Amino acid sequence: MRLEGKVAVVTGASSGMGKEIVKLYVAEGAKVVAFARREERLVALGEEVKDYAGEYAYYAGDVSKREDTEGAIDYAVEKFGKIDILVNNAGVMDDMSPIAQATDEKYEQVFAINVYGPMATMRKACQVFLAQGNGGSIINISSVGSMHQAAGPIYGASKAALNAMSRNTAYVYEKEGIRCNVIAPGGFATEIGTSMGRPNMDGYQKYAAVIGLAANNQGDPKEIANACLFLGSDEAKFISGVVLPVDGGWMSF
Repeated sequence: MRLEGKVAVVTGASSGMGKEIVKLYVAEGAKVVAFARREERLVALGEEVKDYAGEYAYYAGDVSKREDTEGAIDYAVEKFGKIDILVNNAGVMDDMSPIAQATDEKYEQVFAINVYGPMATMRKACQVFLAQGNGGSIINISSVGSMHQAAGPIYGASKAALNAMSRNTAYVYEKEGIRCNVIAPGGFATEIGTSMGRPNMDGYQKYAAVIGLAANNQGDPKEIANACLFLGSDEAKFISGVVLPVDGGWMSF
């Protein structure tokens, strides 16, 4: 088992990529705290993995709230004695509005979840990693939208900010053994599209061609879980500061 003895916290764990990451991590022997808002789904996920090799616990909370982000990390340490891996998977789309039509409300919503949430969990996890003294692994789920016209400017900017925080963290804490990597998914069959509500049609029409190409090559969330398994394992102990596209070739469109 590739994660035996490791403790992980996974955000956005109640559906889609996060759910598949949790399932694979527990199957590979990790002790996992699944962190998400929808407690009923976290309970159901626990039933799915109850016979797997590792251990499962959950923490219901909102990644945009400091008390919840810090609480999830504290709970993992209290429950399992340490933390080795943090996977920041929770995210939300914008509504594809071009910048001239972008609203303060959408900016604040998207940045609260896509930027502040990961920043807060990374800050808390790094404090724990430094106190433990044996390094750690952070995996941030970004998007090809940080490098490609795959969504609106607010979403793309939020994911680009996540990439920058990740590379900085990898550089600053290299000597302390804290690795930080990014996975940039392309089009995947998850619920994130529902988070945008009704799309801005001016923006949507601009992106329609590339969205249509990607829609014909949608990935299975298990592909992201597999990448997370590798980056969280000791097999990737010499990999840090990388932005890894897992996109079925979207970046070539």
